[in-house]
Amino acid sequence: MTSYTAARRLRALLAEPGCRTMPCCFDALSARLVEQAGFPLTFMSGFAVSAARAALPDTGLLSVTEMLDQGRSICDAVSIPVIGDGDTGHGNVVNVHRTVAQFARAGFAGIMIEDQVAPKRCGHTGVRQVVERAEAERRIRAAVAAREAGADLIIVARTDARSALEAAAGPERALAEAIDRLKAFADLGADVLFLEAPRNEAEMARCTREAPGLHMVNMLEDGITPLLPDARLAELGYKLAAYPLTLLACAVHAMQVALAQLGAGQVPQYRVSFEALRALVGFDAYDAMLARYEAPPKASR
Repeated sequence: MTSYTAARRLRALLAEPGCRTMPCCFDALSARLVEQAGFPLTFMSGFAVSAARAALPDTGLLSVTEMLDQGRSICDAVSIPVIGDGDTGHGNVVNVHRTVAQFARAGFAGIMIEDQVAPKRCGHTGVRQVVERAEAERRIRAAVAAREAGADLIIVARTDARSALEAAAGPERALAEAIDRLKAFADLGADVLFLEAPRNEAEMARCTREAPGLHMVNMLEDGITPLLPDARLAELGYKLAAYPLTLLACAVHAMQVALAQLGAGQVPQYRVSFEALRALVGFDAYDAMLARYEAPPKASR
């Protein structure tokens, strides 16, 4: 699926009523599982990719090349739209422009650009700095310019100002600045707005009320933001509910349990069958294609 087609499908999903649960993936296999479970879209989580690909923290250590390589594998493995984590754009505004263009060529339907100071870090692990609002706006302007130049992606504009500015300005002023940034991002042409790490329902409601537009929220287990059902999130004005680490955390737990059982001399019982694994990665389709090409060609008249 081309980026243009993926972006069109994502726009259609965003136009539908309600709030969409969006499980986040970290590789091609997890993305395929999301699709097979019936979810209409997914998000390539930067935290999860850093962990799964390199066993590293989400602190800007992976390069844009590594993220694109992972993203191409993910987009190739599924037919549902995928939003990619573009972090800070991997440099200045020219880098932002190029990053957006590269994500479009990789097959993504959307990209998230944030306003942290590089190197960034996971928004629930103590964000310390965001760039000045003018620089944050320049990043979104560059992303929109890349879209207008042909990189047809949904632009998700994220701010971490609520966390980064709290110590110096207090929670009220930090939240107000974050909302002002989101309003500016929307005016510049961002498609989806994302306030990272609101502390409670009141802050979540204020964000969507004061910054009109489509909103995304992170539902991180054991994180800062309260976990709410989709129905309640829709009432609060949210369109996308991202679950950034659910699949990764569950996979890690399952592997730890299996390893403990193997260490105790047991064969792990909670697993999918070998037949299911074969089907998941496409052995049957591979064999069917191989058989078609190995069959003798029909004689021409």
